[in-house]
Amino acid sequence: MTEFQKYIQRYLDLIPSDNWLEEMINSGAETIQIFSGLDNEKSLFAYAEGKWTLKELLLHLIDTEKIFQYRALRFARKDQTELSGFDEDLFAANSFANDRTLVSLLEEFRIVRQTSIIFFENLQNAALTNTGKANGNKISVETIGRLIVGHNFHHLKIVEERYLPNLK
Repeated sequence: MTEFQKYIQRYLDLIPSDNWLEEMINSGAETIQIFSGLDNEKSLFAYAEGKWTLKELLLHLIDTEKIFQYRALRFARKDQTELSGFDEDLFAANSFANDRTLVSLLEEFRIVRQTSIIFFENLQNAALTNTGKANGNKISVETIGRLIVGHNFHHLKIVEERYLPNLK
């Protein structure tokens, strides 16, 4: 197993069932439920110096999902152009997430997740097996879809373990 495969496997292992499309719906609903229970002050909480606020974390989920959607779209359409990676910390530092309302972030998350669900639900099996190269690594369209889900569960776990206990 390559280092890249090990890296993504840690996300894929967090998906609670084999039905990753259903889990995409479930993880989206869970994210919305958790973040909807926050007020503005709590959404600006970071559990340690230099860590993202909850608003920044939510926008990180949005940004990452958009990038993964784009990669999946390109590869599903058999585009073999190698796609670059992205610096999540640079994105967060330039996101202005903390200046936005939590309501607007939640609405954007809902819309982005809905487009992911519609996109992946309507791909034929042949398109799910298409592969491309992103950030120097070969990956299938289906694996990208699964990564959206696993990445979401990864951050929900962090929210539940490191953020929420400090907000009570």
